[in-house]
Amino acid sequence: MSASEEIRRKAGVRPIEAPALQALPGIRHGFFTREGGVSEGIYAGLNTGLGSSDDREAVVENRSRVASWLGVPADRLATPYQVHSPDVVAVHEVWPAGEGPKVDALVTDRPGIAIGVGSADCGPVLFADAEARVIGAAHSGWKGAFTGVLESTVTAMERLGANRSRIVAVLGPTISSAAYEVGPEFVSRLVADDPANQRFFRASDRAGHAFYDLPAYILNRLSAMGLRHAENLDLCTYADETRFFSYRRTTHREEGDYGRLIAAITLADPAGQ
Repeated sequence: MSASEEIRRKAGVRPIEAPALQALPGIRHGFFTREGGVSEGIYAGLNTGLGSSDDREAVVENRSRVASWLGVPADRLATPYQVHSPDVVAVHEVWPAGEGPKVDALVTDRPGIAIGVGSADCGPVLFADAEARVIGAAHSGWKGAFTGVLESTVTAMERLGANRSRIVAVLGPTISSAAYEVGPEFVSRLVADDPANQRFFRASDRAGHAFYDLPAYILNRLSAMGLRHAENLDLCTYADETRFFSYRRTTHREEGDYGRLIAAITLADPAGQ
């Protein structure tokens, strides 16, 4: 076992890795689950959300474990202050934890920096152009996806030298259509923007309501950009309580708060990742 593999093993966390990203040289990534953290109660496990009401020391330790698994120091893990926007920032230097810019996507071409986004039902998307050595991470809820956060991320990567024909994009754990019921105003807004969006809705038993397929909508927008590869890992945050936090599940239970998952990516040594 190499030194880097030993460090990752000792981190104690068990992220999900996408084969399409694993196959790229010099790219290390993870869609981190609840497994391997120190938080307790409703946050039990690997809660990495500094915006939650969890014990801050526990969250900092959880984030440190994520960074260790990725092979970077804890202070080299950059995450934004997410606001459901289409906005993106290129990361050249890492800010103190909890003081990130108010955006929903990050890109970088700097080795030794891990960039990540939090989620608890919204879609975490990781991007990589291994040849250009440019990576991205986007928090894509319905509003971010609708207003263009995915397209903004790819454009920002291109400014750093990426080529969309080489970019691999993977959508991690996201709430599925079976658990995402929305009201008539929501349906009307998306269908008014594009009648073809009707295909992402399935009728509910409640009048005027529908089940929304956010993963399919995200994947459609990714595929429309002409990326080399775009895929959905097809994992539902709501249905799998053992592995994932879910805002909607917490809301239905009236628990008051919820933990946050993290999806993160970094540029590693292509020869020894």
